[in-house]
Amino acid sequence: MAKAKRMYGCTECGSTFPKWAGQCGDCGAWNTLVETVIDGAAPPSGRAGWAGDPANIKTLAEVSVEEVPRFSTASGELDRVLGGGLVDGSVVLIGGDPGIGKSTILLQTLCNIARQFPALYVTGEESQQQVAMRARRLDLPQDKLKVMTETCIESIIATARLEKPKVMVIDSIQTIFTEQLQSAPGGVAQVRESAALLVRFAKQSGTAIFLVGHVTKEGALAGPRVLEHMVDTVLYFEGESDGRLRLLRAVKNRFGAINELGVFGMTDKGLKEVTNPSAIFLTRAQEAVPGSVVMATWEGTRPMLVEVQALVDTSHMANPRRVTLGLDQNRLAMLLAVLHRHGGIPTYDQDVFINVVGGVKVLETASDLALMAAVISSLRNRPLDTDLLVFGEVGLSGEIRPVPSGQERLKEAAKHGFKRAIVPKGNAPKESPAGLQVIAVTRLEQALDALFE
Repeated sequence: MAKAKRMYGCTECGSTFPKWAGQCGDCGAWNTLVETVIDGAAPPSGRAGWAGDPANIKTLAEVSVEEVPRFSTASGELDRVLGGGLVDGSVVLIGGDPGIGKSTILLQTLCNIARQFPALYVTGEESQQQVAMRARRLDLPQDKLKVMTETCIESIIATARLEKPKVMVIDSIQTIFTEQLQSAPGGVAQVRESAALLVRFAKQSGTAIFLVGHVTKEGALAGPRVLEHMVDTVLYFEGESDGRLRLLRAVKNRFGAINELGVFGMTDKGLKEVTNPSAIFLTRAQEAVPGSVVMATWEGTRPMLVEVQALVDTSHMANPRRVTLGLDQNRLAMLLAVLHRHGGIPTYDQDVFINVVGGVKVLETASDLALMAAVISSLRNRPLDTDLLVFGEVGLSGEIRPVPSGQERLKEAAKHGFKRAIVPKGNAPKESPAGLQVIAVTRLEQALDALFE
């Protein structure tokens, strides 16, 4: 069998070279050559000596479409984010800031799965004693889970073939290296090749694998972007490290919906799932205060009520500040222009600060009307009713556009005791939920008149 041949490939243009150089000879990019391995063991089809089987080709009608079997991780919120459970042979990549709870939730999950199926926890950052100490501190069952301290991917896969675990955790992929490469662990080539070997092992053996990934200063997963393309599911942990709430969001899922959100609370016994997140995010002041309004956002497959706060104050700068936490800053500037043009309310001499309580990131346009309502309430120093719900998309011409899943949002509001809701006319139900007065609007002017009725 031919030896693996080491080459250096450019990450910009894909050209390969036998030796490393500071500049790519083809595209001229600097510091883009990374070490790669070319396996010369199998010649391509068409050459002499090829003994591979021809490809099996079928029509779409002949392909079996049976539902992919899943098994539970013993955590309802994690199952929700994964799309209903864990799939055999799937590879899940979990990223997040240091100390946010990646290792904690995976250790909890594996200890619970190990009661029914064989499980293996591979750690390259901690010793076996550290993992055992954390399990005892969290009062987790420890008699079934097997722990291994190893960083060589060839040794890890060889051990996994003998143990045959149902689920395996690699903590973390940046500490794993392959003996086929000479570069240090954590490099682009090492991360890519190690992940490729793990993905291949998962598909061949049916073992579900969790990979823990480090993040950069910008919050993106460290290492090559191809790492996210290789795996089946990418999960991100959100939230402040010193806060109590942790949000687990799916940004890629081949076996379920993306943008699904799981909510956890950090306690002294680990991460506990929050089954009713709206009740957590709606911990408001007893008295109504200006600049606060509740909106219904849609996360994955469920509605969630969150509080939007605004602070509008006179600016003493040539360019007033526009600051958002949890919302798009560019969209805030656009909505303030719409508010001036179609609502007759100028804010060009005001600093505007927007915050979504609880650290939630609202990525949909249903927050437009709620954001405007909070800004007007703070600007006029007039509080809105605590039992008022607002949601809807605002267009550049001042129209109020409907948003998806309006009926489910209203039902969630009625369940939490809201009495009045200002919504787009396209989301108005034929029959309002019990105890909830629905005010349907089509223009921004109508919504502004309805806010302080």
